[in-house]
Amino acid sequence: MDPMPEEQETRAAEPLTQWVQRIAHAVRAFDRRHPLPWDLTFTGFWVTAALIDYVGGGWENVARNKDVPAWLLLTMTLGLSLPLLWRRTHPRAVLCAIAPLAVANAWSGAVLQAALLQLVVVYHIALRRPLRSLWWTTILVITPEFVTVARHSKRSWDEQVVPLLLSIALCAAIGITVRTRRDYTEALEDRARRLETERDQQARLAAAAERTRIAREMHDIIGHNLSVITGLADGGRYAAAKSPDRAAQALDAIAGTSRQALTELRRLLDVLREEDRPTADLTPQPALTDLDQLLDGVRKAGLPVSTTVHGTPAITPGRQLTVYRVIQEALTNTLKHAGPGATSQIEMSYADGGAVTVTVTDTGRGGDTEGTGGRGLPGMRERTALYSGTLEAGPLPEGGWRVRLHLPEETPQ
Repeated sequence: MDPMPEEQETRAAEPLTQWVQRIAHAVRAFDRRHPLPWDLTFTGFWVTAALIDYVGGGWENVARNKDVPAWLLLTMTLGLSLPLLWRRTHPRAVLCAIAPLAVANAWSGAVLQAALLQLVVVYHIALRRPLRSLWWTTILVITPEFVTVARHSKRSWDEQVVPLLLSIALCAAIGITVRTRRDYTEALEDRARRLETERDQQARLAAAAERTRIAREMHDIIGHNLSVITGLADGGRYAAAKSPDRAAQALDAIAGTSRQALTELRRLLDVLREEDRPTADLTPQPALTDLDQLLDGVRKAGLPVSTTVHGTPAITPGRQLTVYRVIQEALTNTLKHAGPGATSQIEMSYADGGAVTVTVTDTGRGGDTEGTGGRGLPGMRERTALYSGTLEAGPLPEGGWRVRLHLPEETPQ
């Protein structure tokens, strides 16, 4: 068993660690927004320390020459410490400004400890500038030590220079480590921002796809049922004067179709309202077994429909829904545009592997306007494209309209 998640939770639960992280984050955030106060505090501390070393005579304890003029000592003290104020914004310029004073410090023999503040600048160069800058930085910092060895020291140069080289390497390593950590954190934050953006984009795409699906379902439900109701109402109006019984049958059919449409709409709207309930049980999912009910409603609306079936249907529920909706849309368009006296023929052919071909033809007026408006044909083509199928719709040469759907064999998963 991997104990790492438990260890991470334990570390995350430490109050002291969280408090330290919050404080550090707050300090860094304040420093990013207002860098000057920290720069003034840091520079002021080291300037004060350098002046104390100068005024108190502490520099004499390590000096090679104690007869250095006071004005030169003060100039070197301030010159080696004050430029630290710009160490973060212009570290290379600061080092170049300090270098002549560091050489003068070594040449005079004062050997002020303020010269070691160059190591702070080395850290900032490693942190903020290209790493190739460390070559000439090392040369600038190490040169005064060679001057000291040549003029004032009787010890070998390696005893003087090697410790300084190690100090430079340590400061550069710390700067590189902090820089690597900072870059890694920035990369993580950038990745988190990109993932958040991608998540929002995926959510918007999913919402758009859901709106399209709902619009397609509502079009199929409302468009078909209203077309059937309109046909039944027209037939009942003409039958009312001569055959009241037929008119009553038409009204019963209208009531049944209306209730069916309302039931399907309620289920569809329940999917939108109740996100916690499983959508598979609420979304209207007609199948091939519902075709008889669909055709009965169309026949009652006054459109004679005949069917021919070749083969045995053995297709998945998703393909069954596509076949159902295409037939429903084709018959709805026939009811709307075919005109009086039209008939419709449905031919369905099933093959092995889930392939199916459906052809819906009618003997109506046809023409360029049948089925071309709204979401009818686009909706059928979207459904067909989900299964890499083809959909053809257009007028017949001898009159009428034909819709042909072909779904290829299912690809084995």
